[in-house]
Amino acid sequence: MELERDVSLAQKTTLGVGGNAECFARAASEAAVGRALAWAREQGRRVYVLGGGSNIVVSDAGVAGLVLAVRLRGIDWHDDGSVTVAAGEPWDGFVRGAVERGLAGVECLSGVPGLSGATPIQNVGAYGQEVSETIERVVAVDRATGERVELTRSDCDFAYRDSFFKRDAPDRFVVLAVVFRLRPGGAPKLAYPELERAVPAAPSLAEVRTTVLALRAKKSMLFDPADENGRSCGSFFVNPIVSAEQAARIAADDMPRYPQADGRVKLSAAWLIERSGLAKGTRDGNVGLSTKHTLCIVAHAGARSDEVLAFASRVQRTVHARFGVPLEPEPVLWGFGSGLPELGPGE
Repeated sequence: MELERDVSLAQKTTLGVGGNAECFARAASEAAVGRALAWAREQGRRVYVLGGGSNIVVSDAGVAGLVLAVRLRGIDWHDDGSVTVAAGEPWDGFVRGAVERGLAGVECLSGVPGLSGATPIQNVGAYGQEVSETIERVVAVDRATGERVELTRSDCDFAYRDSFFKRDAPDRFVVLAVVFRLRPGGAPKLAYPELERAVPAAPSLAEVRTTVLALRAKKSMLFDPADENGRSCGSFFVNPIVSAEQAARIAADDMPRYPQADGRVKLSAAWLIERSGLAKGTRDGNVGLSTKHTLCIVAHAGARSDEVLAFASRVQRTVHARFGVPLEPEPVLWGFGSGLPELGPGE
């Protein structure tokens, strides 16, 4: 294991802010992951697992401990639709390969940035599809024991943008691989109104993928350093799920509503943000909303992470004051400790 000291994390995240990692190591094999975790246990260091860096806000003070970049590669395709994807495989490369092979189940997740090992953690989803629909099991290392374990879909206890890993065991496992069960020759999923309107009648998997990529590009939701909105975490807030009564109190005919199986209603965080008076492009200093999508917070040149969180707090307070709905941040926050600014409903 090659250990580096004082490594910049801003350069390893799509938001592009934050300080250094006290210790940094790359692991391209399961054995290397084990050695890194053993070293951290011996040294009493906390471990932070870095994937593609597309869902992280790093403190300006940096991170004390070991940042472990998991870079295991390889995809094993099987005739029955089962696919084992190593944690370090770029997610969109896997999706492209699935579509090219006529395997349905992840086509609506085209263009999502990051690495495959991170997708089970927050149950990544987009355009009406979630990874939990096709995950069969997750192969991981238990940090406490160093043992290799396999967790079934049931063990993962997936929920909307949530999982056992995120909710109950955020510092316990390092994902090594994810096993998906896709549908050979299956039809694409069309469960999102915007996508349904944009695709041709009876679309192929390839047509759905092309359309999703175009929709994401239109909203600056494809990672592109040349894009003025490129330095972001993508969606900064989770779409809130509220009671039917609370949804009814927000009287607006054009408000997107997505009824849930338990009787609650999922609302559009982007709609709430814009209708609270924060237009696309709203900006405080070096940080602001994307000019194309109000759900993205963009770090412009010179931005610091404390500015990002201060702006996020402003968005939360504004939405809560207007609609009484709290917004939950989606990115993981690294290194803030007790100095983390209040991100609750606020005013």
